[in-house]
Amino acid sequence: MAKAKKNTKIFVLDTNVILHDHTCIYQFEDNDIILPITVLEELDKFKRGNELINFQAREFVRKLDEIVGDELFNGGKSLGAKKGKLKIETCKPPTDEILGSFYEDIPDHRILAIADYIAKTFPERKTILVSKDINLRMKAKSVGIQSEDYKTDIVTDENVLDKSVTTFDTFNDNLIDKLYETGSFNPIEENWDYQAEANECFIMKGSKSSVLSKYDATTKRVFRVEKKTAYGIKPRNAEQTFSLNMLMNPEIKLIALTGKAGTGKTLLALAAAIEQNKSFEQILLARPIVALSNRDLGFLPGDASDKISPYMQPLFDNLSVIKHIFNPRSTEYQRIEELQKEEKLLITPLAYIRGRSLSNSFFIIDEAQNLTPHEIKTIITRAGEGTKMIFTGDMQQIDSPYLDMKSNGLAYLIDKMKNQDLFAHINLVKGERSYLAELASNLL
Repeated sequence: MAKAKKNTKIFVLDTNVILHDHTCIYQFEDNDIILPITVLEELDKFKRGNELINFQAREFVRKLDEIVGDELFNGGKSLGAKKGKLKIETCKPPTDEILGSFYEDIPDHRILAIADYIAKTFPERKTILVSKDINLRMKAKSVGIQSEDYKTDIVTDENVLDKSVTTFDTFNDNLIDKLYETGSFNPIEENWDYQAEANECFIMKGSKSSVLSKYDATTKRVFRVEKKTAYGIKPRNAEQTFSLNMLMNPEIKLIALTGKAGTGKTLLALAAAIEQNKSFEQILLARPIVALSNRDLGFLPGDASDKISPYMQPLFDNLSVIKHIFNPRSTEYQRIEELQKEEKLLITPLAYIRGRSLSNSFFIIDEAQNLTPHEIKTIITRAGEGTKMIFTGDMQQIDSPYLDMKSNGLAYLIDKMKNQDLFAHINLVKGERSYLAELASNLL
């Protein structure tokens, strides 16, 4: 470690960085990485379980075993060509300042002590503590230890999260007429110089009329978007109209629906899924379980099914809304009952899906803002032939303590998949649940 180039840095990793991304040690270029022994202790607590966070812990420990093998760490292990070294640092006694400021002996404070020791041992190099925990970063900075968030998968352009529908207040009347007459137009032939992205949606307002449209990157044409009804659910605004259009389009395999509570994200996705039930072998609705106040499910009474039920209830509520549109004796109502009985319509925790290969399925992942970028990637890579995946979420309601609007998996998905032919993103802005819900969402 001492022979490293002076211009390289030393990064000390917190446990939550590894649980966020088990490949994180390869994301620091040629800089060296310190793994506090306390982190290994904490990872040991996460190895057992079916949640994706447990998967991250197990994968990292396996990778660490591959790197080290039967040898000792000694001066550190190389992470490969043009990469730095990885070293495990055993516990170090805290300085009087750290001991006086943080007298409690907890993992966070042991990590601080190690980061402080490394910084003082290698004063010629910059030592940085990397953590997803804002509070730990603040503690580090308060005692003179440089600290930062894990930035590898953070979205740098927040505008991409909002840009899904573009409004033109003074659009060409002739082009609007053409959309109504023929259903589409070629932007190049019509000298429309706007650089549209794949599946970008437009509200075009002229002097006489207006029209909803979207750009198809495959045909390089702008098409008129008409209102569609899906299993009794009718769109109430432009964004919902665009959403249903994308959800019913067989060419679009991956969709992100974002927006505040009550905008109809999950309801629209579920209605579209049931409407197209004959085109898919199974409809799956799943959501990650994020316990309130970071309390484990174990504190809840009952068996595994009883513990999970409260977290799945919002999905059952959306299904109930659709069912109650119809008479219990109607064909539509009975069809939903049959789909559930035959388990062709399944509501389940996301952890129960991991590891499966999902072919010819309509897969809705609710509350996707609580997933990490790596978890999103893990889910999408399970998609088999004929599968359509819908991720819904509200960026304002992130329950995970280590994710924010820029670092959550849903934001990462939208940023990385933008302008791909098979991907569409719609940001729903108007609440349709009730006037009370809309008022609360805006003012509280």
